[in-house]
Amino acid sequence: MAEIGIGIIGGGYMGKAHAVAMSAVGSIFDTPLRPRLEMVSASSPASAEGYRAAYGFARAAQDWQELVNDPRVEAIIIASPQNTHRAAAEAAFALGKPVFCEKPLGASLEDSRAMVAAAKASGCVNMIGFNYIRTPASQAARKMLADGVIGDITYFKGEHTEDFLADPKAPATWRTTGRANGTMGDLAPHMINAALALMGPITKVSAEIETVHKARPGGAVTNDDHGQMMCRFANGAMGHMYFSRIATGRKMGYAYEIHGTKGAIRFDQEDQNALWLYLMDEPEEMRGFRKILTGPAHPDYLPFCQGPGHGTGYQDQIIIEAKDFLTAIHSGRSVWPTFQDGLEVMQVVEAAWSAAQSGTWTEIPN
Repeated sequence: MAEIGIGIIGGGYMGKAHAVAMSAVGSIFDTPLRPRLEMVSASSPASAEGYRAAYGFARAAQDWQELVNDPRVEAIIIASPQNTHRAAAEAAFALGKPVFCEKPLGASLEDSRAMVAAAKASGCVNMIGFNYIRTPASQAARKMLADGVIGDITYFKGEHTEDFLADPKAPATWRTTGRANGTMGDLAPHMINAALALMGPITKVSAEIETVHKARPGGAVTNDDHGQMMCRFANGAMGHMYFSRIATGRKMGYAYEIHGTKGAIRFDQEDQNALWLYLMDEPEEMRGFRKILTGPAHPDYLPFCQGPGHGTGYQDQIIIEAKDFLTAIHSGRSVWPTFQDGLEVMQVVEAAWSAAQSGTWTEIPN
């Protein structure tokens, strides 16, 4: 069993989640590579030192450049703001180091394309952080769809809705400025990723995006509050998605419903350990959605718990990501979702913006 030195750029909300995951993943999944928390960087050396002491890193870096260039840092996790993703990833790939990057891939479509090009040129393992699709329930849903359990798919409805800015009196913050921090940059990528994972490629979109609360205490709001998008999938199915940070009452509204010729599936992240299945071949008097509780028979559940229905949580999704990243490094082959998958999400986001501005359907680049 070999050690691998991990460097995490960014020590905030997601930096902590990844540090905890890398501390736990070896014992939970018995990975052949065992992570060593080698170095952390943050917005200042003092902040990095605070994260080092709190999370158990060996060292704190002066900045991300020092972290990437350190020879004892053998794999990089980027959990810093989007405008830092491209430079950090390109520097790591130039040194032949594997990179895990939080979503969205880059601060722009141009950045995302450049990051994919750098990853391909380097041949390094690369991965993007879409954690919600990794719940045992959503992994089970993907398998059901692949196995044709609900027949030919006809319709997909998805949402990522939260209410952290539902109160118009909530003050302006960094979240209310900059396009990358708006709902289409922050929440939409997760559900678009889910749609692509569950349904396959999207060929065209029509969209509306707007700012509802244009001013808040402390300043103007310069990005979007919510957006909706009709889409057509390459498999012929229709789709609709809605994204919002002002959806009153929704805390983690990552939810989808999929209809097929033989049945339907629905899922809601607020009840992440349950999947709902409807099958048309049951007797009429027995028909209805039935609740399937996740358990050891579902993907990536058993390492956490032997009891069906006992459940997994948010942090466990990040641990599953860590397992996948380490597996990819050990095998030398990137695993889904890669930077290319992150780019495909960004292409849909950009197409939605284009469609909203033009008022017409917009094709997605192949």
